[in-house]
Amino acid sequence: MARSVAREWKALVTGFGGRAGAMLALMMAVAAPAQVSRDQGVPETPLDIPANLQIFGKLDPNVRKPTAIVNDTVVTGTDVDQRLGLIALFNNVPIAQIKGDERDRLRLQILRQLIDETLQVQEAKTADIAITSAQVDQGVVRAAQSTFKVTPKELPAFLTKSGASERTLRREIEAELAWQSYLRHRVEPLVNVGDQEVADILKRLQAQKGTQEFNIKEIFLRAEGANEQEIFAKARTVLQDLQKSGKPFEQYAVQYSDSPTGKQGGDLGWVKASVLPAELAQAAQDMQVGQVAGPIENSGGYSILYLTDKRQLLTADPRSAKLSLKQLTVRFPAGTTQADATARTSAFATGLKQLQGCGSVEKVGAALGAEVVDNDAVLIRQLPGPLQDLMLNLQVGQATPPFGNPQEGVRSLVLCGRDDTQSTELPRADQIENQIQETRVNLRAQAKLRDLRRDAIIEYR
Repeated sequence: MARSVAREWKALVTGFGGRAGAMLALMMAVAAPAQVSRDQGVPETPLDIPANLQIFGKLDPNVRKPTAIVNDTVVTGTDVDQRLGLIALFNNVPIAQIKGDERDRLRLQILRQLIDETLQVQEAKTADIAITSAQVDQGVVRAAQSTFKVTPKELPAFLTKSGASERTLRREIEAELAWQSYLRHRVEPLVNVGDQEVADILKRLQAQKGTQEFNIKEIFLRAEGANEQEIFAKARTVLQDLQKSGKPFEQYAVQYSDSPTGKQGGDLGWVKASVLPAELAQAAQDMQVGQVAGPIENSGGYSILYLTDKRQLLTADPRSAKLSLKQLTVRFPAGTTQADATARTSAFATGLKQLQGCGSVEKVGAALGAEVVDNDAVLIRQLPGPLQDLMLNLQVGQATPPFGNPQEGVRSLVLCGRDDTQSTELPRADQIENQIQETRVNLRAQAKLRDLRRDAIIEYR
């Protein structure tokens, strides 16, 4: 359930982890080379549409109450609002922060998602696949304990307080279970993967060993001749607001990007420099992980890039090392000024000099009035960019310089251990086969859902 809601949020505003995730993504990149999806001018279409068309009448979907009847199943405005509350809750975004045009856009996208879920459940039932209340109950319990960190008994009130409801959670879980069961029984048996295509992918992987890839998100603003200066100014304003606000990059991509990838939070995925426009490729190579850059002029407009990660295919990456850390935190009282924060940070830095390896952290922490938290499974690449650079050069027993802000206090990380063991072996044939099969099942699922939409009788109210 957690992955499903996370995917949904990523599509509206904004898998696998660790080496397994990187390897699966690597296989996907080789099996189907990454493309930068962005319109360049007016696309060709087989439709007979006049060049000098005139719109007769007015259609404003934001005015219509978002209610639909999907093959006799009702989707109400309350369903939409409660799903919005659920998604916001899962991503720790206060529902009150989603306002105006942004809220209207999200509600319309959620309506489309709810229609799709309704079609999926209906198709599963047509195929004699039914999800029992007991199965949904199990999903609710897992969501309460693993996702929301509350007991099943506390969950209904917890959801209601956040603008969601147990009903919308159960609906989402049922749709997820029904569609996955449908794919497992009716689609997967029809998908076959040949030994030769697996062997071909292994060969291409070996040939591409050491190639650098970038994980990039993009906000693309289209500029056309006369409005070029205006769009450049808008891009600068968006970048400045992004840097000041602290809001997710994905949220800005959904709101401002003219590229189709904007709907997915601007995510281009893992791409090689060779598939990027020359200007973006050069920027990606010059950027540090975690950095935002722009506006970058390229064909058709201006781009703002966010480099979330980089890697070399099948090559040991020091940023994949697993760290054992102790974190010291001194929290500042509310209303702390910048001057007070600077003085407190200086005292904190002086106290850190008393550290004599990880065994002394608790003693030094007590003297500083600091909280001490242990974590033995942090990858360097999971840390913010500036901390990654520090950790790469830190020795066991050493601490980072203080970092933080007047609102949240000051912190330091002490390195207590580092596991640099990494495998640079090719993935196994069965891993590649499973990934190809999963990709083909997903493609067939998309085609099936497209057909269901075409055949559905949907009445909007």
